[in-house]
Amino acid sequence: MAIAEAHLTSLPNIGKTLAELLMQAGIETPAQLKAVGSENAFIRISAIDSEACINKLCALEGAIQGIRWHQLSPDKKRELKEFYVMVKGPC
Repeated sequence: MAIAEAHLTSLPNIGKTLAELLMQAGIETPAQLKAVGSENAFIRISAIDSEACINKLCALEGAIQGIRWHQLSPDKKRELKEFYVMVKGPC
């Protein structure tokens, strides 16, 4: 496991697979993920993984906030779903 991957996997919701996708997308540290933001990180991942789903987007936002994605506020979940539909189409 690469050092950057280990650091990414220290965040909630970020396992080995998502950490690898983030690194392929040019995001190698938690600080870079926070700077890029969940929406831009999701766009980068979607360019690599056409199967990227709403759960990945929520996982990224939860990682940035330091919480499990299930704990995102209803308003944030709605906002992310609206963004997802705009980018990928209906769920």
